[in-house]
Amino acid sequence: MASSPPPNFTTFSSGDPKAVEAACQEHGLTSAEFKELHERCVAAKATAYCPYSRFRVGATAISVDGFYFNGANVENASYPVGTCAERVALGKAATEGYRKIKAVAVATDISPPASPCGMCRQFIREFASLKSPIIMFDRDDNFVVARLEELLPMSFGPEALPPPPGQAAQ
Repeated sequence: MASSPPPNFTTFSSGDPKAVEAACQEHGLTSAEFKELHERCVAAKATAYCPYSRFRVGATAISVDGFYFNGANVENASYPVGTCAERVALGKAATEGYRKIKAVAVATDISPPASPCGMCRQFIREFASLKSPIIMFDRDDNFVVARLEELLPMSFGPEALPPPPGQAAQ
């Protein structure tokens, strides 16, 4: 999970209104949505259950309908059983019937901002467009934004599978 952004990604301060506005314009978000995503993912980080790694992660997803879903990482003594914050947030959205995600925000206690792990990138792919922004915040509220297609090139998504029996291909 704690991978640094590639060199072609620029880190910005969330306290810089021009940087926030530029990110919003480029990625189809309002400044209010950006602010809400930021505040919620940072707050969600405080709810993390991470007694083993002590690596807190908070995530927030916003649906295309404007509903927010928060998640935090939940570890387990049997390490592989733990769940990442992004999958918790998206699982909540999916089980509440919101399966089209507009953007995902992630907050950690490290710097520079950390990106979602590979498993989470694939999980996000199930519910978000390849053009969807993934906003990553560090401990100092600096951020990086990348489109899902930049984090998961040559991805495999639901459209690659054959349609269910009795359903026409789209």
